[in-house]
Amino acid sequence: MCRVMTTGASPVRTRTDRTATAERRVADRMAAAAAAWLEALDTEQRALAHWPAPGADAETEAERLQWYYTPTDHGGVPIGAMHPRQQSLAMQLVAAGLSTPGYVTVATVMGLENVLDHVENWGVDWGRERGRDPGLYYLRVFGDPGGHAPWGWRFGGHHVSLNNLVVARAVRSTTPCFLGADPATSALLGGTSSRPLGAVEDLARELVRSLAPEQAARAVLLPRAPSDIIGGNRARITHGDEMLRLPDIWRGHFREQRLTDRLAEMDIRAESSSGFDATDHSTLALTVAPKGLPAAELDADRRALLRCLLDAYLGRVPDGLAPGPLDDPALDAVHLAWAGGTEPGEPHYYRLQGPRFLAEYDNTQRQVNHAHSVWRDPEADFGVDALAAHRATHHDG
Repeated sequence: MCRVMTTGASPVRTRTDRTATAERRVADRMAAAAAAWLEALDTEQRALAHWPAPGADAETEAERLQWYYTPTDHGGVPIGAMHPRQQSLAMQLVAAGLSTPGYVTVATVMGLENVLDHVENWGVDWGRERGRDPGLYYLRVFGDPGGHAPWGWRFGGHHVSLNNLVVARAVRSTTPCFLGADPATSALLGGTSSRPLGAVEDLARELVRSLAPEQAARAVLLPRAPSDIIGGNRARITHGDEMLRLPDIWRGHFREQRLTDRLAEMDIRAESSSGFDATDHSTLALTVAPKGLPAAELDADRRALLRCLLDAYLGRVPDGLAPGPLDDPALDAVHLAWAGGTEPGEPHYYRLQGPRFLAEYDNTQRQVNHAHSVWRDPEADFGVDALAAHRATHHDG
């Protein structure tokens, strides 16, 4: 059973004493873990791992705002380039920013690289010695952990991207927060299966299938699903954004033409399989005014189901930390939009959108066995609002 979200009187986010305590407690835990990891690195590793503080200069801020979910260079020191103690300290920092279920999911997604290698018969190289490599998850710290000055950290690799900002010893941002799974479903002994994002998919399908026909007609925007989430890995979500194509969500360009050609072919196949045209992409474009069906029109049972679904996103971080549409007035403004089939095994996409909250999910690739999910704050991903407020207070005038 999912946690019951707290209720309140305001549709906007407010910082309660409980929230402030969680923000400080988690920030202190993050700072201790980050400092211990940095201290364990050698000089060469530290040059990759420890960058200037958030907003210190244009180059640093541009790098901090870059994030990926493809198997590309995410920036920082990869797990595979660390010795065992360094790896342990790195994962302690990752765990500091996640709930226990969130951490277990991240660790599972990282391990799926071994499964994916098997699925692909160890045949994908991406220009390196091993194409599917659980060691290629990168950690980087921006600024000096602890104290009141802004600092942050990023952890990312294939299907994982965690982005955290701390200001004045309090966590101010945990988005973008991306988790994917390829395979989305893997066989386990005893006839069971591993589905790291199973609840994220199943709860949404249950919700949309439970809608009355007239509600479903408003929630389901298209009978076809796009081949990826719409926001992609953009640093900032803007009105009218349409789905990014596959070559655009990697860092830089491949040195080998064969890899460039492979990526282009994958992109063409994915787009062709989706059946999308320009009108479809426009229909699913992100907009300031949410598309789909508002939660205000849901009955109590479906609102409870929606809360469980939201919890599958907001519950990734430690308890009491996640902002979002937690109270009833804010929940009213959350819209559900769906594209694709509603039967298990059919390609599908959905998003949940409300004030300062956007979640996207798709499972369309690899015969509907390759899932993406992301939680974002369209107005203040990476804590840009908190960083700007801090700089205005401490550096202006």
